[in-house]
Amino acid sequence: MITIRDYIVLFLVWLTSTILIRTLIKKRFSPRLPPSPLALPIIGHLHLLAPIPHQALAKLASKHGPLIHIRLGSVPFLVASSPKIAKEVLKTNEVSFSDRPQTLAIDYLTYGSKDFSFAPYGPYWKFMKKLCMSQLLGGQTLDILEPIRRDEVNTFLRFMYEKAKVGSSVDVGSELIRMTNNVISRMLMSERCSGDGNEGGELVRKLVQEIAEVSGKFNLSDYIWFCKNLDLQGFGKRLKEVRNRFDEMMKRIIDEHESERRNKGKLKGGIANDLLHILLDISEDEKSEMKLTRENIKAFILVKFMPFFFLYNFVIYNLQKGRSAIYLVSFLINIFLYYFNISNNPQSKINK
Repeated sequence: MITIRDYIVLFLVWLTSTILIRTLIKKRFSPRLPPSPLALPIIGHLHLLAPIPHQALAKLASKHGPLIHIRLGSVPFLVASSPKIAKEVLKTNEVSFSDRPQTLAIDYLTYGSKDFSFAPYGPYWKFMKKLCMSQLLGGQTLDILEPIRRDEVNTFLRFMYEKAKVGSSVDVGSELIRMTNNVISRMLMSERCSGDGNEGGELVRKLVQEIAEVSGKFNLSDYIWFCKNLDLQGFGKRLKEVRNRFDEMMKRIIDEHESERRNKGKLKGGIANDLLHILLDISEDEKSEMKLTRENIKAFILVKFMPFFFLYNFVIYNLQKGRSAIYLVSFLINIFLYYFNISNNPQSKINK
């Protein structure tokens, strides 16, 4: 007579056999991984990265070798800690490691990675790179939009002159960031984002700053697999709210641009007022190699804003740490030159 105990024994034998077989198959066919420190269940190696991550990784490399495998929660990472291994990753096997890791916030805010910076390596990424080099950020476009940069620099200098006349103190780093943000905002979509008392521009600044903040915060769902469908930190609700506001803002701006295009005619063969006009031209071009959607355009605009609000937070942090204005000014000028790719002939561009 079969008892409940017999059923339990049979179940345990079946369960043990299944686990052993799956483990052996996985071990046989899975790729060989580099050395790895002892991991904890669920959190993996997250506990080893405190308090300073790059120093913690250096200690792990000195113990386990120049190439190690770690898991942050359930997400696997390779850590290359020598020039030779870094060359293998960044040059020899560049294509295999070319995609950026996707977080929940970035994927949602960019409409499923439909921008350029976070798009997976493939035909769309190659198309957008070619587009940036030839039209969006090429020398001819930057020359056409030069009056915007000149106007913002003159506005900055007038502001500094007025403050100097009355002997008032000025936060030079913050004002440089404000000027740079306005240059980028006007080049992208013909709207200043701060400094002119424009309510719409202030809304742009606050919204994009909020997007930069929420996209950079630690989200447990990005690292712990069983938390992906659980909004434990209220992240999902805030992301939806922020993107809905961004959609409303971009709808207004795109509608204004399309109205201007209807009144003045398409800008093909003419002078584009900003990058958004160029993107709209490409989206309406039937002969284009790829069709740009409204989501592609909005994601491109959003991602191009974010680095400059990172710079704003960088300046505030360094001023609080007592860094000199000369240090910050030199850093900002280097970033500005790098972003606009004018380092080959900086003097001529500065003179403009």
